[in-house]
Amino acid sequence: MKNTFWTGFWRLADPKISLTSAASIYIGAAVAASESAFSLLWLLVLLFAFFAIEVAKNAWGDVFDYDSGTDQAVAPEDRTAFSGGKRVLVEDLLTRGQTWAMAAGFSLAGILAGVAIVLLREPMALWIGVAGFALGWSYHGPPLRFAYRGLGELDVVVCYGPLIALSTHLVLAHRLSWEVFWLSVPLGLIIAAFLWVNQFPDYEADRANGKRNLVVRLGRQRASRVLPWIYLTAFAIMAALPLAGFSRMTWLGGLAAIPAGYVSFQVWRAPESFYRSVPAQPVALITFLVYSAGAGTGVLIASP
Repeated sequence: MKNTFWTGFWRLADPKISLTSAASIYIGAAVAASESAFSLLWLLVLLFAFFAIEVAKNAWGDVFDYDSGTDQAVAPEDRTAFSGGKRVLVEDLLTRGQTWAMAAGFSLAGILAGVAIVLLREPMALWIGVAGFALGWSYHGPPLRFAYRGLGELDVVVCYGPLIALSTHLVLAHRLSWEVFWLSVPLGLIIAAFLWVNQFPDYEADRANGKRNLVVRLGRQRASRVLPWIYLTAFAIMAALPLAGFSRMTWLGGLAAIPAGYVSFQVWRAPESFYRSVPAQPVALITFLVYSAGAGTGVLIASP
């Protein structure tokens, strides 16, 4: 029992779950550093806060998806490292009580880190923090349940694009920034594309159990045709940034177009089975990391 508990614990608390948050944090931190407004201490506090909330979100999300029947319905041949939930309840790694205890404990840890930020660093972070927690809960949780109503993708664009990046810059530089906003919108779209790709393996299970995300609503064939447009929209915004006075060095984020092209082609070619034979899902993850690293580093290179 002890071994299964720790297996379940680390499945929910795997540091890799913070890559999406870290990508957005890097954008906000890079702009702050380019303005000579940087604090390693408060950056570490932010990283801890977002990591804790990610773990909590994984835990309560696993409960809600288990209750809906979606996780149990994923066929063995459709399971991947990026789809089908964390499966801590499906595989009896944790009890329901243990999973909720992790959700509550890590939520409390994230909230306490947020309170420290508000009281000791930046009071205005309160409102972004409250909004972020509400959106994180509402992805799976009642009453809004965005992931079940075709709004989960928009939730991801907002949270992992502007919200996290702006909150990072606010805490480090004590102000909001249009530069951070426009750099983070493409990132939010690219992370939503990562979610989009990960919904294909779960399509049958989600459709059968009322999880009406956009891939389910469109069907896999049409959804595979939408994916390239999500990427193209992101890169079009990035390409236009110099017209608004941004440095052309932010175009380094455009290197992400290479893996994005690969992902789009593979999903377009075989929307019902690509995940069984090609690494489109991990490459979609690499895509948003490359954009964040490129755009953020471009900001730093261009700074005086």
